[in-house]
Amino acid sequence: MRFVDTNVLLYAISRDPVEQDKAKLANDILAERDLALSVQVLQEFYVQATRASRPDAIGHQQAVQLIESFRRFPVQDITTGIMLAALGARQRFQLSYWDAAIIEASRAMGCTQVLSEDLSDGQDYGGVQVANPFR
Repeated sequence: MRFVDTNVLLYAISRDPVEQDKAKLANDILAERDLALSVQVLQEFYVQATRASRPDAIGHQQAVQLIESFRRFPVQDITTGIMLAALGARQRFQLSYWDAAIIEASRAMGCTQVLSEDLSDGQDYGGVQVANPFR
């Protein structure tokens, strides 16, 4: 199973002409079944997708409907255990806390790969490898 980072969800709704190749690829990824995500990813999606300064911002209701549709994938809650593991991963791998929480949520879901544009492509974080599908 592969873990999807927030940028995949955001590209999937992008109406920016410059991002149309990424939008198509993101939607192709989301059409697959072997994906997982976390509450953090859904929260970040909501905040970024509805941000007033975003050129193609969506409204609250549309964001909520999309989040409901993304729940077709397994969703990892952010637990105290994941938070503590993320604090350790932050120190071990020199990541931001939020990136470390993505890695640890994916590990908790049994994922060995994180699809992300934000983390280092090909980097292995203790058995969880990052793949940038947009490179």
